[in-house]
Amino acid sequence: MSTENNIVSAIAEKEDIGKRADVFVSKAAEVTRSAASGLIEKGAVTVNGKKASKSYKMAEGDVVEIELPEPEMCEVAPENIPLDVVYEDEDVIVINKPQGMVVHPAPGHSTGTLVSALMYHCGDSLSDINGVIRPGIVHRIDRDTSGLLAVAKNNNAHVSLAAQLEDHTLSRVYYAIVCGHLDKKGCVDAPIARHPRDRQRMAVVKGGRNAVTHYESLEELSQYTFAKMKLETGRTHQIRVHTAHIGHPILGDPVYGHPTQFEKHHPQLFKGQMLHAGELTFVHPRSGDKITVSAPLPENFKEALELLRRGVN
Repeated sequence: MSTENNIVSAIAEKEDIGKRADVFVSKAAEVTRSAASGLIEKGAVTVNGKKASKSYKMAEGDVVEIELPEPEMCEVAPENIPLDVVYEDEDVIVINKPQGMVVHPAPGHSTGTLVSALMYHCGDSLSDINGVIRPGIVHRIDRDTSGLLAVAKNNNAHVSLAAQLEDHTLSRVYYAIVCGHLDKKGCVDAPIARHPRDRQRMAVVKGGRNAVTHYESLEELSQYTFAKMKLETGRTHQIRVHTAHIGHPILGDPVYGHPTQFEKHHPQLFKGQMLHAGELTFVHPRSGDKITVSAPLPENFKEALELLRRGVN
């Protein structure tokens, strides 16, 4: 394999026989499967001089050329924002993100983002696979959800973590307070897509992307339940959409929930929905070791739990 002027050249070997072109390109160019698919769709990949298709099965001796996009100059400014670093080494950094912090720049949120803080903390040591406004970002959590986020510090780590997300070996466990009483254990298997009428929201939609959430009731609290949620897939707003879909929206969710007496009586506790990414397990990209990290519930979440345990409404 060789790289020159943003052109990656690679020759398929015996071990590559039968691999899909997007799988081969992902490995050869050190990009994610989705990025490899995007390059093929843009016509930036040739096999033996002809435009490739994602479903093409590789044969031994196939000559593949991949034209990578020119690197963009990053306009996101580093900012000296304190980070709660739960784990860090030369490949991966795991952050406990507070409620209210946006992960990457977006309209209306150009500063104060996790990306800006990471750029200050890590300097140039972040993967560039997801472009200039998402350096290192492999997955994300909503602005008003707190908890753990794994960030890649180089492209090899990014490819590894993204593959683990795709094959569900990267485990993400959330804790939530939901309205009503959940069954002791259950699973929501319902496809998610953009809401057909409100493009700012997601919804359970026939024909949407496969989405699976496992849940377990940990404690009944008067009219609420303290629960553990485990993601099998990672769709936008997945837990929030799924809990609302089964009639148990997350307490404090302004989009998928409904105002409650508890919120009205204790507004100081609600910086967002009561949802926290509390546990993260992944296989280390370099060592192969299984890494598990955890983050305690934020103070407002713990205070809400204590009040509800005492029967305060």
